[in-house]
Amino acid sequence: MTSSPKVSVLLPVYNTHPQHLRECIASILSQTFSDFEFLILNDSPENTELDAIVTSFDDPRIIYKKNERNLGISASRNKLLDAARGEYLAVMDHDDISLPQRFEKEVAYMDEHPEIGVCSCWVDSFPDGPEFHFPERDAEIKKLLMAGCAVKHPAAMIRKAVLTQHNIRYEEEYSPAEDYCLWLRLMDHTRFHNIQEVLFHYRWHADNTTHHQLNRMSAATHELQLWAHEKHPVLYDACWYERTKTVHIKLFKIIPFLKLIKRGNKTTLCLFNHIPIIEFTERRQKWPK
Repeated sequence: MTSSPKVSVLLPVYNTHPQHLRECIASILSQTFSDFEFLILNDSPENTELDAIVTSFDDPRIIYKKNERNLGISASRNKLLDAARGEYLAVMDHDDISLPQRFEKEVAYMDEHPEIGVCSCWVDSFPDGPEFHFPERDAEIKKLLMAGCAVKHPAAMIRKAVLTQHNIRYEEEYSPAEDYCLWLRLMDHTRFHNIQEVLFHYRWHADNTTHHQLNRMSAATHELQLWAHEKHPVLYDACWYERTKTVHIKLFKIIPFLKLIKRGNKTTLCLFNHIPIIEFTERRQKWPK
């Protein structure tokens, strides 16, 4: 029996644009770090065109499987987790591109820092989107996780032992924000790091999940933020205090009349900008068991 690879690359695919999938797979096979298995799971089994694309790559590191029926993203990601043999799990999405040194630099950092369970990087979005510069250190990352994903999931490498030890998996209930839920589950059990360098290209287009399932994504993210407040109130308040929003309402567009201050989950209404008259707190929910 062959020895286990250092890294398992986990790639779920679903009715992927053919050229995008080719570019995605090629970016993994072009990594300067080569000790990996490349697990590809097709969650659109009726799409035989994807079969032809994957099998056109002649590389023994590729292990290609298909679901018998569509299971959804969280169940597919969990099947890939179960099949992975590597010490580290390199997450990947089916239409993005990993730059050649991504694995090399993430593996090196995690080897040197055994306390780190999740390592990601800066990301740019293409063809004409912005760059995302995430904070480097664990404390700042965890504070910003109270507001959303401060770690880019498809660019991340995860220490598999942390997931196994604490029985943490992707949760369908929170799809398509299952990645954000995963980070919140991991917060109490490990440390995070973002390499301060762009090592990943995120494809920004009308058909990706962020656009296609925007309403579901927003609803799931909001629910998880409320749970984050319940679980980590100090971090949550520190994060949102820095994101205070103020709205001024003037009579006849001249005379200061009302000021609305939203700080975290608390909203205060002030008369004439200074006199608090109403204060209310957003409903908080229990952190799921």
